[in-house]
Amino acid sequence: NDQVALDFRLFVREAAEEIKDRVLAAMRALVDLAEEHGDLVLPGYTHLQRAQPVLLSHHLLAHFEALKRDLRRLEAAREAANVSPLGAAALGGTPHPVDPALTAAELGMEPFSNSLDAVSERDFVLDLLYACAVLGMHLSRLGEDWVLWTSSEFGFASLDDAYSSGSSIMPQKKNPDAYELLRGKAGRLIGDLTSLLVTLK
Repeated sequence: NDQVALDFRLFVREAAEEIKDRVLAAMRALVDLAEEHGDLVLPGYTHLQRAQPVLLSHHLLAHFEALKRDLRRLEAAREAANVSPLGAAALGGTPHPVDPALTAAELGMEPFSNSLDAVSERDFVLDLLYACAVLGMHLSRLGEDWVLWTSSEFGFASLDDAYSSGSSIMPQKKNPDAYELLRGKAGRLIGDLTSLLVTLK
């Protein structure tokens, strides 16, 4: 029991680190794009209506700020997973001569305080799923910008063929598949969080 719980915690700890690395890469890409087009002005929108002119860089860096908050949530999820349950056994400890503080230190983790909680709690998983759900929502919003901006109605940008597809019956269309998938997968992340909350309740 405690070994399975430990494996789950190690998985969440590693997943949080991997996702953080990818979020940092996305943040760097936003900064690069903002620097490349620093003086480009485009219409800012409220309620899908043109409102005030804004710099493209300012708009892109708004997404950067959202991702920066996502990094903090991922760091918190990693920290929540960083407790070793080894020695808790099924729920009330083990008669074997183990040293929970020693094994926790070897793993770079904190030792558990309560054996029952150590093997039964999954809050750390909820923390990661919540961080992923919010990240997915933020990426969906970014994807929506590109869907709109690359449409013929807006025409602010054009898509590379690597990130789009054509239509079999409407050759003039270039569909923003990658960004639509980005938007669609956010729903799965929100669903995963809800499913685990319902399971744990």
